[in-house]
Amino acid sequence: MGNSLAKKPPPVVLVPPLFDYPPLSARNRMLESSYNMLFGKLALKILFEDYFEVKDADHFSAKFMLKPIDDPHVDLLASVSSAVDGKVEGDASFRWRSDVDDPHTFLDLSVSTTNPVLLVRSSAYYPKYGIGAFVVSPLISKKNDEYGIMGLRYASTNLSLGATVSPFSTKEEWPKNAWLVSKMGRLTVGAQYEPLCEKSKDTEKHRDLRNWSCAASYGLGSRSPLSPSFNVGLELARNSQFSASFYQHLVVQRQVKNPFEEDKVVGITNYIDLGFELQTRVDDSNTSASLPDSSLQMAASWQANKNFLLKGKVGALSSTFTLAFKSWWNPSFTFNITATNNHRTGRTACGFGLRVDNLREASYQRADPNFVMLTPNKEHLAEETVWKMGERPMLQSDLDAGNFSELPKELRPPQQII
Repeated sequence: MGNSLAKKPPPVVLVPPLFDYPPLSARNRMLESSYNMLFGKLALKILFEDYFEVKDADHFSAKFMLKPIDDPHVDLLASVSSAVDGKVEGDASFRWRSDVDDPHTFLDLSVSTTNPVLLVRSSAYYPKYGIGAFVVSPLISKKNDEYGIMGLRYASTNLSLGATVSPFSTKEEWPKNAWLVSKMGRLTVGAQYEPLCEKSKDTEKHRDLRNWSCAASYGLGSRSPLSPSFNVGLELARNSQFSASFYQHLVVQRQVKNPFEEDKVVGITNYIDLGFELQTRVDDSNTSASLPDSSLQMAASWQANKNFLLKGKVGALSSTFTLAFKSWWNPSFTFNITATNNHRTGRTACGFGLRVDNLREASYQRADPNFVMLTPNKEHLAEETVWKMGERPMLQSDLDAGNFSELPKELRPPQQII
């Protein structure tokens, strides 16, 4: 009788980890202007550049992202790239953090085969006051006119402002750049000042529109990869180039027909990213043969499971496709092959990439009973329970309200500052 009354295990959906989360591009966000990171720019940069190894010729690249087992406060990032012509380039950075849970306060030392050869960078951020400061200083440079920069910023959930200066340079203007970004609900607006126009008089550079850029974006969703997001951005840069962009992150489910899975596994979560970017010049006097009047590119990314990622982008000059395979060992290994076709010459080039990573460790891999997603359907009529981790289920209302305390640390969105 007891067996006849036993309930059938509810159907579950596999939730694979993302290939790269948190993204490496966000490691240096405190060294950059917030204007250059918001308005969907960071997400589009990742979509249009990551795993596309081919540039103008057959290309190979390798990246190592490692940290010692006994000291999580330090890590090392090293990369090397080589083309068929034999030219090899590489760089490496050694980073130290006093608090392993604080990605915004660090000190690192970077070496490179390009210029500058040796660079030291430091950043500090105090969440209680919203104040941050950073320094970037070249120690060894191939050029004598390389100078360091210093920056000061204020960052909160709705406002970011700051400026950078080059205190030892006699050529650079003060400030080197300054920005102001404000977020009002789903709308984000901002402006940035960079006095790079040499034709302006020193006393009138702040009045010259060619030294100013402004942008606005409308976005939905949280910054957790487990929640869909949507962003539309518009930018007028230096009164000469207009850009329109669109980015969408989708979290979808599809059926699983895998004989190696348990019967209760009925589906798997997929991550799909779509991006579009249009750039066109609005100042005809600055057009030239070397600068196209307009450019357009579109890209899409599909992570089918925890092991395979397919990406492609199409532009006016070329089209590129890449397939990546990742093994979730410790450290993890990712291998990708890329093919690009030049629309002008008709030539197709191939590239290969290798990544070794133990900086970002996924705490969930397959249908772990402590980390499953329950899918409301005809077989399972649960209305609210979506995420179940251990004893406490995570409800859809928690995700909608931005409460990610029950998620693994790797899946929680970064600190809510802009």
